[in-house]
Amino acid sequence: MIARGDTLASTVDRLCVEVEKLAPDVICSVLMVDGGNVLRPLAGPSLPAEYSAALDGLQVGPLVGSCGTAAYLRCEVAVTDIATDPKWAEFKHMALPLGVRACWSSPILDSQGEPVGTFAFYFRTCRAPTELEREIVRHSVHLCAIALDRYHRMNEQEWRASKDALTGLSNRAAFSTALAELDRDMPGDWALLAIDLDNLKIVNDTFGHQAGDCLLKVAGERIAAAAAPDRAFRIGGDEFAVILRSEAKLSDLEGAADRILAALAEAADCAGHIIVPRATIGGAAFSHGDRVAERVRQNADFALYHAKETGRGGFVRYWPGLGTNITRRLTAIREVDAALLEDRIEPFYQPIVRLDTREIVGLEALCRMRLGEQILCAEQFQEATKDVHVATAMTARMMKLIAADVRTWLDMGIPFQHVGINVSSADMHGGLLERVLVEAFEQENVPLKHVILEVTETVYMGDPGRHVRKTVQALRRKGLRVALDDFGTGYASLTHLLSVPVDIIKIDKEFVDGIAPGVPKMAIVEGLIQIAKKLDMHVVAEGIENEDQAEQLWAAGCVLGQGYLFSHGVDREATTALLLDRAQYVAEQGDPEPLRPAARRR
Repeated sequence: MIARGDTLASTVDRLCVEVEKLAPDVICSVLMVDGGNVLRPLAGPSLPAEYSAALDGLQVGPLVGSCGTAAYLRCEVAVTDIATDPKWAEFKHMALPLGVRACWSSPILDSQGEPVGTFAFYFRTCRAPTELEREIVRHSVHLCAIALDRYHRMNEQEWRASKDALTGLSNRAAFSTALAELDRDMPGDWALLAIDLDNLKIVNDTFGHQAGDCLLKVAGERIAAAAAPDRAFRIGGDEFAVILRSEAKLSDLEGAADRILAALAEAADCAGHIIVPRATIGGAAFSHGDRVAERVRQNADFALYHAKETGRGGFVRYWPGLGTNITRRLTAIREVDAALLEDRIEPFYQPIVRLDTREIVGLEALCRMRLGEQILCAEQFQEATKDVHVATAMTARMMKLIAADVRTWLDMGIPFQHVGINVSSADMHGGLLERVLVEAFEQENVPLKHVILEVTETVYMGDPGRHVRKTVQALRRKGLRVALDDFGTGYASLTHLLSVPVDIIKIDKEFVDGIAPGVPKMAIVEGLIQIAKKLDMHVVAEGIENEDQAEQLWAAGCVLGQGYLFSHGVDREATTALLLDRAQYVAEQGDPEPLRPAARRR
């Protein structure tokens, strides 16, 4: 039974049955001694279950019956009269009613001489063991030692298999097992916190993996301590989880998460570097409608994903509907990833023209995705651009293609002036925009004076370190210009004209729609144009769809515009034809708003 891997309990129980056949006058009992020197019943098929249960949890010692004393002294203990022996003084009331009068116990020792169990014979008369019984016990103790050794080795292997080697927390395998066991619980019995460290990659890249490992260990210790008595897990990488079972935490998930965040927020010495662990947490409770525990895990992941997008360093609890939004976003991300791999992301271009001559003085590059015969505009996969990795990859591809197109137009002798490129908040805060843009245009030998970076006001939000402003200023020093896109629809627009580096403002379509003399929109547009001129900024009106709008804007002093009146966004071949037909020729290219009409070059 030992060799084929039967359970320890069934193996030792069978041993007792066979021993009692060899020695019919004895009652056989085997106890295990755990790591805390506490007795645990293992087998006693001829003893009442109540008696064995009464022994469970007894601490070994010099006066703890025959078995507790044998384990304590590490030698056999023969008590020939339970009624009078002091070692049984506290326990004889349990044994004597069973009709046993004597007990002989032998310790089971491991290879280090430490007690791991006891093997005992109970006698119905006051007597000592016979030679035959001693022979039986000698072999039985040896067999029990082998069985217990195998049991402990297997337990150690299972422990190691279920523990994370770095942090000592339960690992992903243990987490999956624990979740499966929770399927039997009732709604409201438990909740899950999904935790991601926000700064592991930065620590690894800046201080090395030794500091990163230290950060993980510190974070694991603090999460486990803050979550106790509930169980914490390291899922892998910088991911942790906590299964909450305690009533106090279940009634206040946000408070439980806040305690973990507060515990993490203290500075730690990691390989000589002072590092403050940063984390984001998503949470979900097992509730009605969650048929399996795996659904709760998915909900907690959705909440974590949302928390990381809306504000790292905080906590978000899952609510119905959040999963739908995240699923939609993840679907968009997968579609854009596939389009990037298959070269189905490409730029279309919409001309920017002089309102008086309709000559093309510039272009705005628009991101498009091909899906079969369809051409999808950026709004249709906008959810994907909220993912920083997708946004970065898409921007890099667009930069490369736009630079190649501009090089082609310049080589054709087209008097090309500039192209506007939209960048997202993810691009600006990702830290790679300057390198990606400069490399793309340098590779095609296109000077950055042909590039206008189009940003919205929201890009400058949440920039306490002025990282975005510094990036923009560095690019402007290289010759690039900046346009503030969708002007007038954001926050404190006039303040931004004073505080951010801007060369061009693009009046949003919302102000262009329905403009006419005497209406409030017209007054606002006229005021913006005058302010821009006094600040030496150029103005482009967006969304012009009819001649009346074009005339009103020209009369108000706006020189440049774009919209469906002049052209929709079109692919590179159609754009090339438009430029050959209507590109404005200027003596020195690069001025985004020549104020004098010039002879057109066909």
